[in-house]
Formats: sequence, structure tokens, C-alpha cells
Amino acid sequence: MRAEKVCPYVLRGAEDGPEVLAFRHPLAGCQLVKGTLEPGESVEAGALRELAEESGLVGVPADSPAWSSPDIVQGQLWHFVPVVVPPQPDDFEFLCADDGGHLFKFFWWPLGTVPGGEWHESFVRVLDEIRVRCM
Repeated sequence: MRAEKVCPYVLRGAEDGPEVLAFRHPLAGCQLVKGTLEPGESVEAGALRELAEESGLVGVPADSPAWSSPDIVQGQLWHFVPVVVPPQPDDFEFLCADDGGHLFKFFWWPLGTVPGGEWHESFVRVLDEIRVRCM
């Protein structure tokens, strides 16, 4: 049985096109919020839980449909859930209790921009998936 991951993503419109909420992990590069789906948990509930745990944001699923991909990390099925949150600043920090308490530094990433070496390799594929569906 493959591990199931949930990746809630938040978009906002910008002058140059859509941006997605991302963060800098102090040890693992730039990422989007992602976590493990708990047994018996719905994909939407898991996505909203992970968003709150890793960013402090409370959101609701967007009108756009969720989707899944087996092509991000071998042996894992990733579920992507678009989420709407209240307007957020251009950047903010959140002390995440997971993994011993890391300070995550959030920012908005332009979807039309190709990610560089500062991005964790899994999330380069994630950005490609979101870009294809949202641009």
C-alpha cells in the first residue's frame, strides 16, 4: 500500500499572473504545505488540517476540483486540494510544531517562474502540476 500525502495549495491573483503560497523550510528548501493523510481522514479534511498545522491558516476548499498524482514521489500518492484563505501579506512566518518546531517563512511564488535550486526537488514537480492546471 502506498503512502498518501495531501498538499493544500493557496493561490492569489497578481499583476503578472497567479501566485501560490510557499515557504522556506530551514533545512529542506522551498516547499508547499504537505503532509501525510491520516487513517480514515478525507482528503479535504487532511489538507485543511495540514494547512493549519504548517501555516496557522484556516481555509476552506476552493470551488476548483482536487486531484491526485502518483508521479511526485515513487511509492506515494499525492492529493492536491485548492484552498481559499483570507487575504494574506506578501510574507509571514509561522513556528510549526512539527519536526521539533521549525520556523517556516512564507511567501508568494509566481507560477509562471521556473523554480531553481532553492526548491526541494519534489516541489519542482508539484509546481509543474499546479501550473498545468491553473495557468
